[in-house]
Amino acid sequence: MDTFIQAVILGIVQGLTEFLPISSSGHLILVPALLGWDDPFIDSLTFSVMLHLGTLGALLVYFWRDWLRLVPAGLATIRDRSFAGDPDRRLAWLIVATMLPAIVVGVLFDDFIEANVRTAGTVAVLLLIGAAILWVCDHVGGTDRRIADLTFPQAFGIGVAQAAALFPGVSRSGISISAGRLFGLERSDAARFSFLMAAPIIAGAGAWETLRLIRDGSDVAIQVGPLVAGMVAAFVSGLLAIAFLLRWLTSHPLDIFVWYRVALAGVVIIALVAGRV
Repeated sequence: MDTFIQAVILGIVQGLTEFLPISSSGHLILVPALLGWDDPFIDSLTFSVMLHLGTLGALLVYFWRDWLRLVPAGLATIRDRSFAGDPDRRLAWLIVATMLPAIVVGVLFDDFIEANVRTAGTVAVLLLIGAAILWVCDHVGGTDRRIADLTFPQAFGIGVAQAAALFPGVSRSGISISAGRLFGLERSDAARFSFLMAAPIIAGAGAWETLRLIRDGSDVAIQVGPLVAGMVAAFVSGLLAIAFLLRWLTSHPLDIFVWYRVALAGVVIIALVAGRV
């Protein structure tokens, strides 16, 4: 299949699965494996970084009004050394609290995870574990709390959960929404907080990987057309995924994503047994 088409397909996959609780990193491993794609550029760090920048763009555009409030509010907190009763100041620092675990785990274990757990079998197992966590937390958690009710220890706990998403198949949005539901957040608020806390983490990860590219250089020839196409596809599909999930969760549980994860894990296990991946 043409590299351009592969890039567009993976861009769409990245945008949808980054925000739906079904694991973007897992899908980016499974889709090429199941379809037999082995294009070096499609598998490269350069292409992966650009796809993540596309989804970062979707987050910043969709929540631009929030960030225009939160960034100045966070800086004002430093200046005044006080929340001053401002919910935006408090929310900005709740988001900061979620970042700390992912930064520590990412710096210490990213290379190990990249080298040892990016296999179809591992993804299948983590899809099933993540499905169980998502179902339990969604059905056990309360539905009467809003983002403003979160405490800093709870925000840190959601950040600890988010750090587990470095393992492909866990799902960053899935595990952070699960943690939010466990702390009693209403479903759409759990998703909204998950999306807000994702932006600085995706930006930080993108910057880290970009620095690695600058330091080490790309190991493949850069194909500008597929690169741009994949990034645009990730951006557009990411916007659609955010809007869909926030609307869906106003009146539906997370069961559809639980069963999707189980079904996908089943497909992967069958493919492994058959020697197709």
